[in-house]
Amino acid sequence: MNWNAWIRQIHRWLSILFTLTVIANFIAIGMGKQEQPPGLLTYSPLLPLALLLFTGLYLFALPYLIKRRQRKGQATP
Repeated sequence: MNWNAWIRQIHRWLSILFTLTVIANFIAIGMGKQEQPPGLLTYSPLLPLALLLFTGLYLFALPYLIKRRQRKGQATP
């Protein structure tokens, strides 16, 4: 598996992890036993979200970078 496929796979798993942490937050808030859920649970979606940002930006820029490399390769004989 090449580097781009690894990034794509990591991005998919991070999105699942992020979704699960957000659902856990909603469940904790919905239970309403405490005034506020614990800080660890409240801030748990932030790490997957930050990693999703970086992998998503890489995947977004990838087609443009490939086109640029192809143009540079064609321009130079």
